[in-house]
Amino acid sequence: MRGKTQEDKDLIELLDPVAESVGYELVRLRLMGGAETRRLQIMGERPLLENGTGGDMNVEDCARLSRAISEVMDAADPISGEYTLEVSSPGVDRPLTRLKDFDTYAGLEVRIELDRVAEGRKRFKGELAGVEDGQVGLNIEGEDDTTVYFPFEWLVDAKLVLTDALMKRGAEQRAARIGEGADSEDLGDDAEDEDFDLSESEED
Repeated sequence: MRGKTQEDKDLIELLDPVAESVGYELVRLRLMGGAETRRLQIMGERPLLENGTGGDMNVEDCARLSRAISEVMDAADPISGEYTLEVSSPGVDRPLTRLKDFDTYAGLEVRIELDRVAEGRKRFKGELAGVEDGQVGLNIEGEDDTTVYFPFEWLVDAKLVLTDALMKRGAEQRAARIGEGADSEDLGDDAEDEDFDLSESEED
């Protein structure tokens, strides 16, 4: 789910260690567009620690990750022609792309889409019930006491729903980060949205 195409997956393999080396994780990567000008969209975040800090991404973080990625992309030259690199945070109502995300955000509301029909449909909405034996648990909305489990490999899309509970969680994470010594001014005026984007053009 972090990458859709084989080209995406090859770039993730190249850039995962780059992100880790500067203290981040790649959430999702998409290489889009035609042959002339393409867009390399990357979502990143700080690893979520046990004390609740991390998991967010401010403007300075995006700039740091973008510089590290640009260095390696310039040297490896894996994309032919011109492209634009866009590095952003996942945002509050973020996509869930890794199995561990479904444990991390258990108890929150999510929309998921499968690559096949299950229970008579492909799209579901409900409360995440965590992960069990590599399967994602979902308490289906409107169906009391109904928890279904889907193999992670069946999921093609999953995204948190913007709710009061999710906003509260985001506020608590920001407060925890500030409490660890981060300057609140570093979060910028758009910190409430937690959805930053840093774009730059690249060419051979």
